[in-house]
Amino acid sequence: MCKIDVIIPTYKPDKSFFGLMESLCRQTVDIHKIIVMNTEEKYYEALLYGERMHRMYKEKVRVYHLSKREFDHGGTRHRAVCKSDADIFVMMTQDAFPVDETLIEKLVEALADERTAAAYARQVPGEGCGLTERYTRGFNYPPESHVMYKEDLERCGIKTYFFSNVCAAYKRNIYDSLGGFVRHTIFNEDMIYAAGAIQAGYGIAYAADAQVCHSHDYTVMQQFHRNFDLGVSQAQHPEIFKNTPSTSEGKKMVSQVSASLRQEKQWKKLLYFYTQCTFKYTGYLLGKNYRRLPRALAKKCSGNKEYWNR
Repeated sequence: MCKIDVIIPTYKPDKSFFGLMESLCRQTVDIHKIIVMNTEEKYYEALLYGERMHRMYKEKVRVYHLSKREFDHGGTRHRAVCKSDADIFVMMTQDAFPVDETLIEKLVEALADERTAAAYARQVPGEGCGLTERYTRGFNYPPESHVMYKEDLERCGIKTYFFSNVCAAYKRNIYDSLGGFVRHTIFNEDMIYAAGAIQAGYGIAYAADAQVCHSHDYTVMQQFHRNFDLGVSQAQHPEIFKNTPSTSEGKKMVSQVSASLRQEKQWKKLLYFYTQCTFKYTGYLLGKNYRRLPRALAKKCSGNKEYWNR
């Protein structure tokens, strides 16, 4: 029986974090360790003060603290992997909650084929999620499972590399053989890894029956910042993204979501959606061309300010 660890980077976790711990401890397969990479110890300690729940998970949870300046999307996750001796590790975020007790089991099942390097879960919208975000999640995370290989690039383009560390399982032996996550990246470490695995001949699985509740109703400026960072990450890795642009997939998403909003006669939401898309695309284009911008302006456009201080 394989050993499984769960790795969760945290920053200013709230009491819902205890609910996540409880859900993970109720899974149908045993989790060996939960490794928490926490940014800024003072926030974590403030959460735990006086809480008995932490003592319940003391044997299973390992917490490591780092400063905000030290945090890196790829580097911090790689440090966590190095603290694990499991055969499979599952990356999660603090705001992704298992829909049921079979989440980890279904992710591990998706890794059964020896060619499969990693598998990611379906993200379903949470309560109170806006209609636009609900439709967008539906586009990115459909109800059908699939596995992507190198031969799918011509047909699927950038969608071949689509992958998310919001909830994803990795085979440790393949991770080590590929060198793991890129150590210094502003964003997108999960997709960069998936692309490398696919280029090496492995498959990346989407396990639609492994589900987490995860959604965000970002403001237009938050969308701008996130897409700027996405553009930066793609510009820094032309070996992956130069011949697989994201714009065609983005157009499909805009077409599908706008059609759904028109069908529902949600005209105000449709107008806001187009505004969101404008901000997202502007951020993405600026990010792709970040080398032409003054560093101070690039930092202002970014959602990851600390990245530009290194």
